[in-house]
Amino acid sequence: MSNAGVWLLAAAASMWLATSWLALSLPAHWRQVFAGGETAPGYLRVLGWLALVVSVLCCFQADHPSMAVLVWFTLLPVAAVATAMMLSYRPALLRVVCPAFLRVG
Repeated sequence: MSNAGVWLLAAAASMWLATSWLALSLPAHWRQVFAGGETAPGYLRVLGWLALVVSVLCCFQADHPSMAVLVWFTLLPVAAVATAMMLSYRPALLRVVCPAFLRVG
């Protein structure tokens, strides 16, 4: 795999983590995934935004700026739909992106 391919794979993974963490930062989705009375840690939203920034930086490492922006804007709805489908059909799978050390708030 070329260097650009590795950066694009990292961008896609980071984008999916970002959408997952941003979704889990909402109380309704947190309860849906963890089925508990506890609330989502406040820093999950910050982690989600940081993962978005990491994703765009990875895109800029992979391609020139005009293509990087296009790829980033294409990855955003793909990751959002993937997260939405996981929340709809298998919400317990999102526990993987929020291990125990991230749940402590």
